This record gives sequence, C-alpha cells and structure tokens, in this order.
Amino acid sequence: MSTDYRHRTAVRVEAEDAASPVGPSTGLAILLVLTGAAGLLASWVITLDKFKLLEDPGFTPGCSLNPVVSCGNIMKSEQAAAFGFPNPMLGLVAYGVLVCVGASLLAHLRPPRWYWLGLNAGCLFGVGFVTWLQFQSLYRINSLCLWCCLAWVATIAAFWAVTAFNVRTGMIPAAPAARTFSAEFGWVLPVLHIGAVGMLILTRWWEFWTS
Repeated sequence: MSTDYRHRTAVRVEAEDAASPVGPSTGLAILLVLTGAAGLLASWVITLDKFKLLEDPGFTPGCSLNPVVSCGNIMKSEQAAAFGFPNPMLGLVAYGVLVCVGASLLAHLRPPRWYWLGLNAGCLFGVGFVTWLQFQSLYRINSLCLWCCLAWVATIAAFWAVTAFNVRTGMIPAAPAARTFSAEFGWVLPVLHIGAVGMLILTRWWEFWTS
C-alpha cells in the first residue's frame, strides 16, 4: 500500500469523523436533566400560585417571606408576563424540552451539529431572558422570588454546560486555548456567573440582610 494512498485514507477518515455526530458525556446529560427538572419545578410552582392569585387577588404565595423575598410582588408585575402570558408557562415548555434532551442523551443519542447549535441558541435566549428578569427584579420591581432564583441558576448552568461542550468538541469554532479551557475549566464560567448574580442580590439589599 503506497504512502500516498494511506495519507488520502487518513484524511478521509478524519473528515468523516469531524462531520459525524458527537455524543456528550454522561455528566452533561445528567446536568441537563437536573437543571431542566429544577426549572420545571420552579415554573410549575409559580404557575400554580399565579392561578391562585388570579382567582383571589388577596392570595399570598408561600414564598412571600418578607418585603424583599416576595413572590407575590413579582407575579403581580407587568414583567411577569413579558410575552402576553405568564412567564412560567414558557418555562414549563422550555425546561421540559431540556429534560427530554438530557434523557435522550442518556439513551446514547448522538445528535448532529445543527442540533447542538440549536440547543445552544435556545439556552442563549434563556440566559438572556433571565438576565433581563434579574435586572427587572432587582432594580424595577424591587423584590425577589426564590423559585425564580432556582430557575435562574438552572438556566445559567445549562447554558454554560452546553456552550463548553460545543466549544470543546469543535461544534463552535474556537482557538485551541479556548477548547482546552472549556475541557479543563468549563465549571469556572458558570460559577463566576452565578456568583456575580449572588453578589448583586447581596449588595442590592445589603442593609436589609444585615439588619
């Protein structure tokens, strides 16, 4: 067998491997199931309380603990229905999809590149939306919802996990240094992101927390 033939064969195999679907680690699949389940739980509880609030305007949700941690204030705000219907109803669909994706990956589904990019785009929309909600909650509504916070953490964790996977596997073109960072330190960015949100919450009501 000639050297030239072996070289052409190796190039062809590498090209086929690059174009083939990529399966994720079990850890990523489990994380997607857990974050989706957490977001689904938060959305379900908020939806039930929202219906109760519509039936009885005097209803006080169980997570309304004090003037700051007040889910009722969040639910009564205009921002709670950003698209013309209660936000948690969108969460029921989005987080449900996330659970299904994670479960399918646990069943050894090997999605193509467009699937991963579509999932990443959906997670990007989600993290952008919760960032807007965080701003509205802290600086416009001036109240905090614990169930919302759970959904925020779930969305942020899912977004960075999917992004790190896509960068690491080449689904998203990136420099070798970025791929190495995503492989070895993929946990750093979600920890920093969630920590930054936590610091904003802490400093926003510092006098209340320390009184």
